Amino acid sequence: MRSAFDFSPLYRSTVGFDRLFDMLDQSAQVESMTNWPPYNIEKLGEDQYVVTMAIAGFSADEIEVVQKESQLVVTGQKKGSDDGKQYLHRGIATRAFKQTFNLADHVKVTGASLENGLLTVDLKREVPEALKPRRIEIKSAGAKSLAQDNQPAQIEHGKAA
Repeated sequence: MRSAFDFSPLYRSTVGFDRLFDMLDQSAQVESMTNWPPYNIEKLGEDQYVVTMAIAGFSADEIEVVQKESQLVVTGQKKGSDDGKQYLHRGIATRAFKQTFNLADHVKVTGASLENGLLTVDLKREVPEALKPRRIEIKSAGAKSLAQDNQPAQIEHGKAA
């Protein structure tokens, strides 16, 4: 389903934002498809996040948590059947679900647990050292650099040069 927004003018004047526009399109999907199971996304610290999903009635072996590239996919499928049970009211949903979360670069799943009907998925942003900001020494043309000179000293006839 296309969203109510037309991004075509932005496609003409931007480069490399395709993924952003795709995410905006996905977020405008029909509400009934994306509102179950209910979930929270919390930021615990500078680089730590938690996704908590209310999945009462599911056991750990009926849930699958997969991180593939920049997506976290949580799926649930009930294994048991309700044959022979007669419900007067059925308020606990047991339908299969698939919930996808788009993750930012370098966000990794560090753990998952199921307790009291709540699935908790721990996430952490781990930026590689090569991509972290680093301080660059500024040298001036007339002044001697404060950096160490690691060149070996040249020795002639037993004397240091």
